[in-house]
Amino acid sequence: MQPLNGIFPPTEYPALLVGLSAPDDAAVYRLNPDQAIISTVDFFPPVVDDPYDFGAIAAANALSDIYAMGGEPIMAINLVAYPDGLGLSPLTEILRGGAEKVREAGAVIAGGHTVTDKEPKYGLAVTGTVHPDRIIAKGGARPGDKLILTKPLGSGVITTALKRGLAHPEHVQAAVSIMSRLNRAASRLAVAAQVHAMTDITGYSLLGHAHEMAHLGGVDFVFRFDSFLWMDGAAGYAEQDMFPGGMGRNRDYFSPWVTFDSSISEAEQNLLFDPQTSGGLLMAVPSERTPALLEQLRAHGESACLVGSVEPGDGHLHLLR
Repeated sequence: MQPLNGIFPPTEYPALLVGLSAPDDAAVYRLNPDQAIISTVDFFPPVVDDPYDFGAIAAANALSDIYAMGGEPIMAINLVAYPDGLGLSPLTEILRGGAEKVREAGAVIAGGHTVTDKEPKYGLAVTGTVHPDRIIAKGGARPGDKLILTKPLGSGVITTALKRGLAHPEHVQAAVSIMSRLNRAASRLAVAAQVHAMTDITGYSLLGHAHEMAHLGGVDFVFRFDSFLWMDGAAGYAEQDMFPGGMGRNRDYFSPWVTFDSSISEAEQNLLFDPQTSGGLLMAVPSERTPALLEQLRAHGESACLVGSVEPGDGHLHLLR
């Protein structure tokens, strides 16, 4: 966002609470003392074969940025790129999958825009609301906080195995269920628990998004590898090196801020750099509120786990066995 600062100096837009300075999951604009709007956009090519599932996953992924800020979505706009000659049936199913997921979120799709492209792409521009005093930013983690993750990891290796024709159907279906699950309940519980910081885990991987949180908070994160939950089949596909290209890019960029215990294998390390689609929420939670929040998350069907803690530091991540 730095090039925009020369055109839109943050000091000239005091109502833009999030967007031009520290990076975050979405932009936030204050309308009045009690209400702000959240704006975000996300779209990508198919990650699974079934058009309906793809639409639902893409919609859940876009909606997740609203939830990561502690907000509620109210409206979405379809963004579609679609090839000539592919027929309308797959497109209808993509849009139906997205629409039903947005309806599940309590929001509405109010139109959209379509362009011709060689490869299908779908996503949403989403508008949400939040109280200006209850925004959950990435950068609020404090030493002593505990780290909770609300979904299993592994979608990148599973969808890559699918593209290569090597994924087991039951692994794919389980991953689809996880990726298409809204972060709605988890976000509401995080807001009620007054977590200090939160982000959703997507293309920059668990470690990439964790570094953003730690760096912005001026702290270090200490993770326990054995605490992470994994999608069925993820470990096996990692051993077969079924990683998407984004894994290597994430590793190259974020490795300077990461140290691994010597017992963590290269495949296990790569899993933590694996790009995720519609992943869970990573929360920095006051220590005394962590047990109750974990219990509430699990009671609402979330696969929540305690994965680490926050220590004084400067944005580094430490991976212990």
